[in-house]
Order: sequence, then C-alpha cells, then structure tokens
Amino acid sequence: MRLNKYLSAQGVCSRRQADRLIAEGKVTVNGVSAVLGQTVTPGDLVEVCGKRVEERTEELFLAVNKPRGVVVTTDRTFQDPILADLVPSDPRVFAVGRLDKDSEGLILMTNNGDASNRIQKARSFHEKEYEVTVDHPVTRSFLRRMGEGVYLEELDRRTRPCRVSRIGENRFRIILTEGMNRQIRRMCHTLGYEVTALRRIRIMNILLGDLPEGRYRSLTKTELRELKALLESEGGASPSGNGI
Repeated sequence: MRLNKYLSAQGVCSRRQADRLIAEGKVTVNGVSAVLGQTVTPGDLVEVCGKRVEERTEELFLAVNKPRGVVVTTDRTFQDPILADLVPSDPRVFAVGRLDKDSEGLILMTNNGDASNRIQKARSFHEKEYEVTVDHPVTRSFLRRMGEGVYLEELDRRTRPCRVSRIGENRFRIILTEGMNRQIRRMCHTLGYEVTALRRIRIMNILLGDLPEGRYRSLTKTELRELKALLESEGGASPSGNGI
C-alpha cells in the first residue's frame, strides 16, 4: 500500500497532508526517511514526527450533533470547546469536513481517513442539507437566485446550482453538493441577507434526526453499508433522491 494511503487509512491525516509530511522529512519507515510514492508492507514501522503509527484495529463512524459555539479543530489556543470533547478519545476519530463555530447540527467523525477524503471531494457531488434562518422574509426571487448559483466576489467563483425551498417566513432548506468555506453565509450576504441560525440536518444518507445537541451515536450497519455504496458509486447521489 502506498504510504500516503496507509497514513490516511490509519486516521493520521489526509493523503495530501501525508505527502506534505513526507516531503518535509517528518515520516520514517523502519527508521529511514520516507520518500513520495513509497509503499509499505505489513510489519513495517512507520513513524510521523517521531511517533509510531499504530494500526487501526476498529473502524469507527460517528454522527455528532455539534452545538453552536463548538469549533471543529484540534487547536486549543483560544480555549474554545472543541468537537473532540464530545466524543470518546479511544479510538481517536477526526471530523469529516467542517462546520463553522456559529453553525450547528450534523457532522461525521471517523478514523477511516480514506472514506473521509472521499466524502469531502466536491467533484463527487455528495449532498449536504441545511436548515437556515435569515434576517429578512424569504422571497421567491431569493430562492431562485440561490438555486441558480451565486457569484462570490471574494472567492471569484460562482456556487453550483442547488435545491432551495422555503420552510418558514424567514427560513429555508438548502441542499448543496460542494462545501466552500462559510458558503451559505456568503451566498446570503451577497443577496442582502444575513444568516441568524444554520443547522445541518443531513450528509449524504446520514440524517441528524432526533439526536440531542452535544451528543453522538455510531452509524447503524445499514447506514454504513449505504454510505460505502454511495462512495463507490459514480457521483455519490443519494439513494432516495433528495434524502428528505
């Protein structure tokens, strides 16, 4: 197995991050500095920054209901509560993607780095669904413009077309197939709206459901089987269409 894939599979980091660590000379195999493209075999001693990489013995996928104010990072510099505080520390799991500090709702965590990378790839068009509250009434024009895609000047790019529906006077539901930084907030701001509350309720086939805030659960066998099937299929479309 290629070394970068091995490190990802053990939940150390993504393949891209692994290549960077290898290039920086921070990875060794059997005591010798690793090189890009290197392969490893069972029994090899792999170390990152001097710490031995322990082979994962249990695959774990968790659904977490992230509360507002919790940050998705391992950095405790600013003493904010972090996502890792909400889940067991053994085996260690990592967040699949991001959800900004002011947002809440579903986030997946796993020690399967390869699956994490595949879920996050924008080119796979995996769906993520959100419920959003804004500071002005939701109009047909707003829904149409959001659905067509919004040009974000600060990023110099237009968002992909998406599905949007009104669920209240100041509330709407949106299904994205990409995940730019603070995308929904940026889209709304461009159209003259400000987000006052944002909750993610679905990632692919995994629903937030009635999971209490700040709690987690393991994915069911059925959910995990469906998720892996989606990752193997072209495009990663939800098996039920819109997943609602």
